[in-house]
Amino acid sequence: MPFDKFNDECGVFGIYAHPDASAHAALGLHALQHRGQEAAGIVSYDGQRFYVHRGLGHVADNFSNDATIKRLVGNTAIGHVRYATSGDTSLRNVQPIFADLAKGGFALCHNGNLTNAISLRQELVQGGAIFQSTSDTEVIIHLMAAAKKRNPVDDLITALQQVQGAYSLVALARDQLIGVRDPWGVRPLVLGQLDGSPVLASESCALDILGAELVRDVEPGEVVVISQSGVKSLFPFRTVPKRFCIFEYIYFARPDSQMEGTSVYLGRKGIGAELAREHPVEADVVVPVPDSGVASALGYAEAAGLPFEMGIIRNHYIGRTFIEPTAQIRDLGVKLKHNANRGVLAGKRVVLVDDSIVRGTTSTKIVSLVRNAGAREVHFRVASPPIVNSCFYGVDTPDRDKLLAANMDLAEMARYIGADSLAFVSLDGLYRALGEAGGRHPDQPQYCDACLSNDYPIPRTDYDQQYSLPVNSTLF
Repeated sequence: MPFDKFNDECGVFGIYAHPDASAHAALGLHALQHRGQEAAGIVSYDGQRFYVHRGLGHVADNFSNDATIKRLVGNTAIGHVRYATSGDTSLRNVQPIFADLAKGGFALCHNGNLTNAISLRQELVQGGAIFQSTSDTEVIIHLMAAAKKRNPVDDLITALQQVQGAYSLVALARDQLIGVRDPWGVRPLVLGQLDGSPVLASESCALDILGAELVRDVEPGEVVVISQSGVKSLFPFRTVPKRFCIFEYIYFARPDSQMEGTSVYLGRKGIGAELAREHPVEADVVVPVPDSGVASALGYAEAAGLPFEMGIIRNHYIGRTFIEPTAQIRDLGVKLKHNANRGVLAGKRVVLVDDSIVRGTTSTKIVSLVRNAGAREVHFRVASPPIVNSCFYGVDTPDRDKLLAANMDLAEMARYIGADSLAFVSLDGLYRALGEAGGRHPDQPQYCDACLSNDYPIPRTDYDQQYSLPVNSTLF
């Protein structure tokens, strides 16, 4: 069944000079599991050799065995959880990727998407490069190999000066842990510290699981170089307006994370409160679509003065590899994950709050589930503006012709999902909720909201110029 949520991108993690580096990397990846469930990998370094373990599946599928951790020798390690936004799902695409370059071994993991990866790959292949994966991340390694600068950091910077896109990178050289954030700061990356050992992670929740301290966000366009000399910051890229992905607050990040100085949980509650102010309705109870709608529903209920109830219960133990062999079983799919709490819903006018609507198929089934439990009215409220465009910056989204809001007006969407009413928070309201008191300013939009506004801050070279690989290629 086609996905009906934006799929999380990836998660990256790194720790330097800690005796339990690999074990801590595995724990950090556990905290970032929500960012990628297809594969996980760790590369460690002991001062002489690199050690690699990568596999398909969840972190627990690959790193629950103590013997596996013990084989990842060394006091420095990086790790990655993957959701494929470019390249197929196969072991050759699992990160961190590793290469023996002229200046020594180099491991790299990437959260994001390069928007000129296909065109760069074609040029590299024509120049004699031999690719081992179908991931856009490998393009960076080949550009580094061709750079021939003084050291791996300079090679990486030279490579990144040729790419376009959104990325947060964590890399491991022989004596250095490196973190990089794209100049727009679209994808997140934080710097922490554990017992004097620097830590890099996609989200602060990965620091919390270790008992590490959050030091700060890595700045847009910053290259953080961690070595025996300490932590060094470089800013080698041209300065551009900051455009952090607004969907990190709406959906992607864990609610217990801090991003760009903002609590994700409190940000989501604020969005829900703004939604209640913009779109009130006579109702008896506010019910979240779990789990991502919970914080916004709490904010809506508090602002509206309505009771908050868990009218839908989510089953957290459904395996992601469940086989749905027949149309009848596929139609029951929503009940595998959600069940109506009839005692809360029967006879009530219900406000259902969800984080977003993508295709609308899940929303339709959720509304039907609530009605079948005896709800008298169902009013659907959405804690994001209508999604009308695809993302090209590291989030797996449907094409525009599959996005419900891009193809129907509000009344049509309400009829499609079966709701008595439907409303979305406005773009200005979203900005207000996240602390931009004056709403969204077209000259300084502050966030990347291209999926909502069609304002793409970074060139989409491969898409706009219709670059494509030969028909026998598996890339994209």
